[in-house]
Amino acid sequence: MNIKVKNLSDGISVITINEPKTYNSLSFKNLNDLIKVFKKLDKDKKVKVIILEGAGKGFSAGHNLREVKNLKRKNRYQKLFNLCSKLMLQIVEGRIPVIAKVHGAAYAAGCQLVASCDLAYSSKEALFATPGVNIGLFCSTPMVAVSRKINRKPMMKMLLTGEPIKASYAKEIGLINDYFTRSNLDREVLKVAKKISKKSNLSIKIGKQAFYKQLEMPLKKAYQYTSKMMTINMMAMDAQEGISAFLEKRKPKWKNK
Repeated sequence: MNIKVKNLSDGISVITINEPKTYNSLSFKNLNDLIKVFKKLDKDKKVKVIILEGAGKGFSAGHNLREVKNLKRKNRYQKLFNLCSKLMLQIVEGRIPVIAKVHGAAYAAGCQLVASCDLAYSSKEALFATPGVNIGLFCSTPMVAVSRKINRKPMMKMLLTGEPIKASYAKEIGLINDYFTRSNLDREVLKVAKKISKKSNLSIKIGKQAFYKQLEMPLKKAYQYTSKMMTINMMAMDAQEGISAFLEKRKPKWKNK
């Protein structure tokens, strides 16, 4: 299996795309396996944070072009792109925060994968690109995720030129949260994951869902929706416990209820 899962302490799980020979391409098989793994972890109440990484030299080069070239038929292309979209939606709509740990190149659908994660950190050497235009295939599906993280002008430049951007610029335009030296990347990502793992699972689940839903709403509707979600959150035991712990100057004991 090209997708490996390692469970660490503190409810942190690491998913590794382990196909270095194709730069961890998002083939039919890898997409299907990733969807299965994310769904399985999403149902596991012990899992609080997911770190997504790639093996070898890069994070992911996107679709396997050898596979794409041989698909030939329209319905096969549609199936592939629909499957890729399904993975991105699974990450966004899942209850667990997902952190992309990018140590090398993240191109095309690989860049889309980074943008779909809730947080993203990279090595200083990492590169990001939507280079489809270079081979006559505009990165239309990758731009859905990336354009929701960065502004239009830098997005269009990436799409129209196909040129890769460095980690420093990716941070500047909001594609990633931060970048570190390769030797410090693991430690820094784990540090963030551990901070998140100490929060209430329930409040994280409610908040993540609300965040992405309200983004697509008009302002008035967004306030109505989030007021409703905060009320639901407030009625939970964890909110009561969290407020009591704050007032009593002690650490909360989450029940995730």
